[in-house]
Amino acid sequence: MAKEMVAMLLAGGQGSRLYALTQKLAKPAVPFGGKYRIIDFPLSNCVNSGIDTVGILTQYQPFVLNEYIGNGQPWDLDRLYGGVHVLPPYQRASGSDWYKGTANAIYQNISFIEQYDPKYVIILSGDQICKQDYSDFLRFHKEKGAEFSVAVMEVPWEEAGRFGLMVTDENDKITEFQEKPKNPKSNLASMGIYIFNWDILKKYLEEDEADPESENDFGNNIIPNLLRDNRKMYAYRFNGYWKDVGTISSLWEANMEVLDPEHSGIDLFDEQWKIYSRNSGKTGHYIGDKGVVENSMITDGCRIQGYVKHSILFAGVTVEEGAVVEDAVVMGNTVIKSGASVKHCIVAEKAIIGENACVGEQPADEKDKGKVATIAPGITIGAGAKIGPDAMVYDDVEEGGVR
Repeated sequence: MAKEMVAMLLAGGQGSRLYALTQKLAKPAVPFGGKYRIIDFPLSNCVNSGIDTVGILTQYQPFVLNEYIGNGQPWDLDRLYGGVHVLPPYQRASGSDWYKGTANAIYQNISFIEQYDPKYVIILSGDQICKQDYSDFLRFHKEKGAEFSVAVMEVPWEEAGRFGLMVTDENDKITEFQEKPKNPKSNLASMGIYIFNWDILKKYLEEDEADPESENDFGNNIIPNLLRDNRKMYAYRFNGYWKDVGTISSLWEANMEVLDPEHSGIDLFDEQWKIYSRNSGKTGHYIGDKGVVENSMITDGCRIQGYVKHSILFAGVTVEEGAVVEDAVVMGNTVIKSGASVKHCIVAEKAIIGENACVGEQPADEKDKGKVATIAPGITIGAGAKIGPDAMVYDDVEEGGVR
């Protein structure tokens, strides 16, 4: 029985610009918004859009991701036919051949897609926070009679040069593609989410693989080749919430936006479009008689005796008496000891912030807002240590130390 559309989710990214957070973790597995991981968003979008067959292409540090996805049950993707499948690089007799680029990753999994004989394939990114109805995108693709469609968002003109841009005519037909141009002709930024007719995608993947000069990349090779051949290519304008969380400051910002759903457009409490996750299974949180929490998201199993303001605390975080947490993203099972100050920063899982230690600080100036102190998983910050506003801490810091 053929599937109308199969989703292929690129989740192999190293996320090198997340530094301390992705040393031992694939970027899509990075925790987000209290009880989620980044990959929960595209998986939930698939389920909410009626897509029940998803291939997840992994590569870098896949173990946490593989364990997290399991049989796909939390996203209702544990199907006998279809469901979710983790697809590591193909094992040959001589060992593993790593995915060389985004196009090569899909090419290596042509046989997986062929099992389902789909008419369409949607290619998704595993490292974006986005709530999107892919069925609406498919409807657009069909109405246009497209062979390839890309989801785009309007970005401010002054930022357009940072993106891959689609230049279109008045019918949204793509006439040109600019990759991070100095002189942008468009402000329609590619979101890296594509729908292809499967026969077209397969043809171009096979041609690309046969070209020894190719980088095997959708943006650099496949899309320019489609344009060269004057294929029917259209840009689908998306106007919901989308954020590429590839940097520390953008990940911190997206977490902060969770606390202001009315203005930011990201509502994790939306019953109509649920974001599913593999829950932590912890007990309810506890705010003690000395604890104060303002405008924050506190997840299961937290224990709070200190002051928490405009922050996101993941499951099992402890904030002791006299500690202050403000504008911070504190990931699971971290302990913040008494008298510590944790501000404008990201603290990864299972860290210990010692008594009276100071991590990060509030920016005095708007231009310093992108400076976000970051503590790697499992790190101990000694008592009385001082961690600067844009420090990136990979190792334990001794008592009274400065970074």
